Amino acid sequence: MATTYYTATVPFEDSKGNTRYRRVGALFENTRKETGEVYFSLKLDFAVAVKEIVCFAPNAKEGQDDT
Repeated sequence: MATTYYTATVPFEDSKGNTRYRRVGALFENTRKETGEVYFSLKLDFAVAVKEIVCFAPNAKEGQDDT
């Protein structure tokens, strides 16, 4: 079964005023075996002190993990 995840990012503004996104972790979609209920877990690469985290589906070079 493929693992469903999204890339967790923090938006920031670059020197030209454009919004950019820095990866800070991954959001995983999980299913409880007993009930089939879907839940999410957010795994951070490091501690972050931000007001907003944005999650995206992985891009083609990241791909989905088939574990």
